[in-house]
This record gives sequence, structure tokens and C-alpha cells, in this order.
Amino acid sequence: MLPHRPKTTTVNDTMARLSAARYGKDNVRVYKVHKDEKTGQQSVTEMTVCCLLEGEIETSYTQADNSVIVATDSIKNTIYIKAKEHPVNPPELYASILGQHFLDKYAHISAAHIDVTVHRWTRMVIDGQPHPHSYLRDGQETRNVEATVTRDGVAIKSGIVGLQVLKSTGSAFHGFVRDEFTTLKETWDRILSTDVDAGWTWKKFANLAAVQEGVERFDAAWEAARNITLKTFAEDESASVQNTMYKMCEQILDAVPETEKTNYSLPNKHYFEVDLSWHKGLQNTGKDAEVFAPQSGPNGLIKCEVSRS
Repeated sequence: MLPHRPKTTTVNDTMARLSAARYGKDNVRVYKVHKDEKTGQQSVTEMTVCCLLEGEIETSYTQADNSVIVATDSIKNTIYIKAKEHPVNPPELYASILGQHFLDKYAHISAAHIDVTVHRWTRMVIDGQPHPHSYLRDGQETRNVEATVTRDGVAIKSGIVGLQVLKSTGSAFHGFVRDEFTTLKETWDRILSTDVDAGWTWKKFANLAAVQEGVERFDAAWEAARNITLKTFAEDESASVQNTMYKMCEQILDAVPETEKTNYSLPNKHYFEVDLSWHKGLQNTGKDAEVFAPQSGPNGLIKCEVSRS
């Protein structure tokens, strides 16, 4: 949100107006450990946080007036302080608390955009027992939250990014448009691999208290979306990436009724057969294919968004 009286300047006889602006601190790395003194067990959370502010800040751009700027270093410090003062799990709650702070503290700030990326740490199992304080990173998957806190409420989008999956069969692709530009062969059996980028958008919350009420909904939704993604990917006899991702979206909307829409972005990571017939007639194509060449690019990219009707 910009000031009620936007500053207009003349540049080379052309009227110029600052139409949008936000600023803040990005790539703030945060690690928090929770220590249970009774059990001796510790749990850890590692996040990367971005916080951008909007409001009556136009004069800092148009008139070199820094009196309206909350320094980005102060924003960084606030991110750490709020992580100390409040829970960081679920990340939807932490992002909402952090954003609300800036609106409560600074009257001229009208919106706080908080992005939280939670990096995966999985507790080690040693001799069949969960270890109290040791973890491993078993993938680059992250849990992501985008929260926009305004004086009209809290808008939250949750998601999964970088979940790498592959199945060696159970995927087909045929019946597509064939014309003078087409060289791709139809297939009834192929490798399907992708890096899952999935998101679900919550119905807007009236305020921070509404986010805090029933906060367990956020972990439950993340677990449901992740399980739906894995189960559908594994079990669906996929006619196309498009059809499989639509089925995932439908199920998430059913499982999490407080969401209003969901989306997927799936790169189709190709694995090509290697023709080895030149070497002593070695058969390695079609039903005989066992050795493939993973491709780094180009790749297909399929996206969709499914909303409640």
C-alpha cells in the first residue's frame, strides 16, 4: 500500500509515479533448538526467512527521506528475536506472528510479506531407536510458507518444494497431437521422474488469533498433501503428468476443507533409452530397455491450479 498522496515527478517531460514498492531482508538463516529437559530429547528447525514491508514508504524513494524506513538490519534482528520469543512451528504460525509484529509496531506499515523455507532434518534412528539429538538430511525437499499480513487479515499459502520422486514404470504418454513438428514417439511404458512443487492456499484468516486457533491444521495439511502426492504418484497408472497432478489437487482439496485452491508445478525429468545395438547386436530399447541416459535438459514443465467450484 502506498501513501494517499503519491509523489509525482517529471522525468524528460514524462510524468512518473511510484506505483508499487516493498523492501526488507532476504536470506535470513535461522536455526532453533527445543530442549525437553524431562526426556533429554531435542528437536531442531532450520529456516530461511524473507521479510518485505509495504506502507507509507514512498518518500524514501522519491524524496530521499529515510525517516519512514525500518532498517533491513532491524528487520533481520526482529526475525531472530521473534524466533526466540515464539514457536517457529508450524511455520505458518511463526510467519503470521512475525508479520503482525511489524503492523503493531509501525503505524505506517500496512503489509508484511513473510516467506519461510523450512529445510529438512530427519531424526536419526540408531540401533532401532530414535536418537535424542542427531539428524540427517535425507533430501533437499523444503516446507514453504508465504504469509501476507495486513490490517484486513492474514493470507497464507503453504507448500512443498523439491520433493524428488521417480517410478520406473506405470507411466504412459500417447494420443497427443502429431504433425510436421513431431518426432516424439508414443509410449505405453516409461520412467516418470519429477521434482514436486506443490502449494495450497488457505481461505483468508481474519486476524492472527484466527491463525492461532486450531493451529494443528497446518501440520495436518502438510502431512496430508505430502502423503497424497507420494501415494498418487506411486499408484496412479499415469496417462500424463497433467492428469496425475489434477488427481493430486482434487484429493488435497477434499482432505483440507479450509483451503480454497491448490497447485502443482512438475518438471518432467527425462530418461532416454540408449541404443546399444551397434555393439554385438545388444538389445536395449523397447521391452528390452534396462540402461537409460538421464537428461539434464531440456525438460517438460507442467503446471496447474485447481480451485473449488
